[in-house]
Amino acid sequence: MDENTPKLPDENNLYEHHAFTVDKGQTPLRIDKYLMNFVENATRNKIQAAAKDGSIFVNDVAVKANYKVKPFDKIRVLLAHPPFENLLVGEDIDIDVVYEDDDLLVVNKEAGIVVHPGHGNYSGTLINALIHRFDNLPNNSSERPGLVHRIDKDTSGLLVVAKTEQAMAYLSAQFANKTSEREYIALVWGNIEEEEGTIEGNIGRHPKNRLQNTVFFDEDEDKGKPAVTHYKVLERLGYVTLVSCKLETGRTHQIRVHMKHIGHTLFNDERYGGEKVLKGTTFTKYKQFVDNCFKVLPRQALHAKTLGFEHPTTGKFMQFESPIPDDMQQCIEKWRSYSKHQDI
Repeated sequence: MDENTPKLPDENNLYEHHAFTVDKGQTPLRIDKYLMNFVENATRNKIQAAAKDGSIFVNDVAVKANYKVKPFDKIRVLLAHPPFENLLVGEDIDIDVVYEDDDLLVVNKEAGIVVHPGHGNYSGTLINALIHRFDNLPNNSSERPGLVHRIDKDTSGLLVVAKTEQAMAYLSAQFANKTSEREYIALVWGNIEEEEGTIEGNIGRHPKNRLQNTVFFDEDEDKGKPAVTHYKVLERLGYVTLVSCKLETGRTHQIRVHMKHIGHTLFNDERYGGEKVLKGTTFTKYKQFVDNCFKVLPRQALHAKTLGFEHPTTGKFMQFESPIPDDMQQCIEKWRSYSKHQDI
């Protein structure tokens, strides 16, 4: 058994799949409904079945599906098998490698490809492809082979993978010390007034929806980790704006959360509400136009365009560029054409 695999510390020998501490402001709510908001790809039937099997524990006591959670309850979901993400299997999956040497490789990830296995995505990930292709990739601090950083499933673009322990340490330090370069292109709802700006706000897990992150500030800011995003307007397209976002930090969903925080949710970002018509008119034709844009780009409008870092062996600064993929480009062109013919 892998010593890093979590398990219940008693004779039951169960593995921990999820663990939550209930927020202090939580009102009484059935645990099956509560977990629906916190476990990705879960259904109420699956949660109720897990409770019936005695797999859901609150404060180390098994509970039924109708148990009502209270503030500060410690919830754990424990099953007889290890989490699937701990059982990595190599798979022969094509990946777009734009650069490779003995120390690292740079991958241009397609939208829709998950970077590492997790709940609901146990195969077909970038890591499955990497461990098929390479032996003995170094683990990062989260025990994920090769990964120096990650990008979301439905975000396209560049990321660097370390092939040696030295490369992992050297590259990870650059991301931690903010010396790497990362530029994203995003299409966001609304017309951003300023030509450029900086968003600073601590990012952490949303207290009521574990599938989202949010910005914490004032007396709550210690609930999140510091995050800084620099943005610049590239093109104004009426009810949407094309922007460049440069990251100082690399928090989960950082651009998605920060842009929503300033009132400019990413176009078609379903998790954060961008799949609704957030700006524009009430005309039926306009709604049809937006729906057509959603069909062309069935994901959030975010692309990791530029990646730069210092090579771990040569010390040379390397920079890579990835063109905006076709689905996002088509969506931008639709808005470009629409905005030219409207008095916005």
